[in-house]
Amino acid sequence: RMLNKEKNKITFKDVAGVDEACEEVSELVDFLKDPKKFQKLGGKIPKGILMVGPPGTGKTLLAKAIAGEAEAGFFSISGSDFVEMFVGVGASRVRDMFEQARKNTPCLVFIDEIDAVGRSRGHGLGGGNDEREQTLNALLVEMDGFDTQEGIIIIAATNRPDVLDPALLRPGRFDRQLTVNLPDVRGREEILKVHAKKVKLAKEVDLSIIARGTPGFSGAELANLLNEAALLAARSNKKSVTMIELEEARDKVRWGRERRSMAMTDEDKKITAWHEAGHALVNVLLEKCHPLHKVTIIPRGQALGATMSLPKDDVLNRQSQEMRETIAMTMAGRIAEEIVTGDISTGAAGDIQQATNMARAMVTQWGMSDKLGMVLYGDNDEYVFL
Repeated sequence: RMLNKEKNKITFKDVAGVDEACEEVSELVDFLKDPKKFQKLGGKIPKGILMVGPPGTGKTLLAKAIAGEAEAGFFSISGSDFVEMFVGVGASRVRDMFEQARKNTPCLVFIDEIDAVGRSRGHGLGGGNDEREQTLNALLVEMDGFDTQEGIIIIAATNRPDVLDPALLRPGRFDRQLTVNLPDVRGREEILKVHAKKVKLAKEVDLSIIARGTPGFSGAELANLLNEAALLAARSNKKSVTMIELEEARDKVRWGRERRSMAMTDEDKKITAWHEAGHALVNVLLEKCHPLHKVTIIPRGQALGATMSLPKDDVLNRQSQEMRETIAMTMAGRIAEEIVTGDISTGAAGDIQQATNMARAMVTQWGMSDKLGMVLYGDNDEYVFL
């Protein structure tokens, strides 16, 4: 899909929370505007840049902003668009894409989810004739066959760089990697400010409080949060969005929507109340757990109740003691049920899964087991089709 100069109005002003990434790609803007400046000195701009980061962090938006700043054409295609069941279709689409790009220079070609077509070869069921491998080969050949002096830059995005074929990452192809991380507290506030321009906020709204209460949120989730808050305010016939709607929208995005109309028996309510009380009590008594935010037995998402905790700061590093206490807090709901009712229910399924995943990671990835020691387990057992 071609997005021409006139239609693409996105610039770096619309991108927030990824300042380092914007700085790094600013030279691409200079190159697209004035390629001769670089060519005079014999320098070559990278043919391809691989943007790596979790979903929703703004990789596509950043690519559009580069093209918008440089007033260049922007081609966008998903990696899955190349992969078809008919042999040769993907390879012909690759050739067609580069042909169109050459006709519209200077331009930027953006391939989203490149892992759909760029996985390491040799894992497919069809051997050397696998359609996906032919498509990847065509992409490698095309990238070798053009020069950045033509005014074309390829940007690809993925959240799975570990599965990409090494041939894609060698110098001369995608030789530069750009990590687009989840935003920190300052980045989240800047992102909220960008999206808040389209929303009518009440005077007392403090976006820094919402930014502090949304650790781990991506830019897309923050945009969704503001949209949900606006919808909640409209439903309540309010003239502007207040902190009440923003807090409720944050809880909805993180934990799911309240289901107040769900019919629960008194017995179910009691069991859920004791279960959540167990989580809350242990959370308060232990030192390393994240501070308690809210406890409710109003069903939310798939859960009948919820005990919500929010970290004070962004979690950059986790310690063994904190994770052990988190596991204890996670399992406290089941234990509270058993102590009070003398029986157990299926309500702890999510807790057991969460605690098991954390305990397994502590043992197999982070070397926190006294018996097994500092050994990595399971890394070589991760196959494509398992």
